[in-house]
Amino acid sequence: MAELFGINHLTLSTTDLDRLVAYYTELLGAALAFERAATPSDPRIAVIDVGGDDHLMIVETTAAPTTDLDPLGNAGWGLRVGTHAQLCEVREQILGAGWPVGQIETLPTQWTMTARDPDGRPVDVRAHRPRTSSPSPTTG
Repeated sequence: MAELFGINHLTLSTTDLDRLVAYYTELLGAALAFERAATPSDPRIAVIDVGGDDHLMIVETTAAPTTDLDPLGNAGWGLRVGTHAQLCEVREQILGAGWPVGQIETLPTQWTMTARDPDGRPVDVRAHRPRTSSPSPTTG
């Protein structure tokens, strides 16, 4: 069986592709990887590189996306930064741009905060906490 490496891509819908692309690229530091104009049979799309060989596809639609939280009261999906300091920096950037973002919470394996993108959709931004090594078994 093949080894899993994580999520390869996620698709979001939006009524304003340019606004959502700007949010992820200019505010959160993702890079625009690909953009395709609408055709008579397909909507306009953009693909954003969010790091680690992972991508976010954004599809422009006429219907507004859902903005509900998942059953645990979280976004249900998220982006990751490398350190707690970077997470704090991203939070300050989001607040400075006037977008809503929650407090940073400390969980057993990570720090997390929930932001709202320009469509009002929740997105969790997280940093993994350093792993503590378990004690080595003693031999006698």
